[in-house]
Amino acid sequence: MEDAHKHEYFMRQAIIEAGKAVEKDEVPVGAVIVYEDRIIARAHNQREMLNDPTAHAEMIAITQAAAYLENWRLTGTTIYVTLEPCAMCAGALVQSRVDTLVYGTVDKKAGACVSVMNLVQEPRFNHRLEVVPSILANECKYLLQKFFLENCRMK
Repeated sequence: MEDAHKHEYFMRQAIIEAGKAVEKDEVPVGAVIVYEDRIIARAHNQREMLNDPTAHAEMIAITQAAAYLENWRLTGTTIYVTLEPCAMCAGALVQSRVDTLVYGTVDKKAGACVSVMNLVQEPRFNHRLEVVPSILANECKYLLQKFFLENCRMK
């Protein structure tokens, strides 16, 4: 499968995870981690459900992938996430040695891979990620916009 189709396929899997977050009244962010062309971790935001500010989709997926690989080093993996990661998640991606980050839409307020700062490619760190931006960006953005529009009306 060529890269463009592969990226779209796995991003659609992350979008499915984001949909699960919506069902739980969570901000619709989904993530999958891929190793050797297989999904080894799937997650969505669970901050509200767990009352945990660190329960972002990326953090949960990193934990699942480390358990699967039985190693904290996630070398050889790619994470697909519907929203550009925040500083916490970007730092965790660097620390866990993920090879590649593929994200959907930018986060102009808190994005730490392009928008506000770029932690995942900081030259002073010992590890940097390859970044593939804007895969199915419109679909990912739509999920977030719809969620926040509906939640603003309800309050």
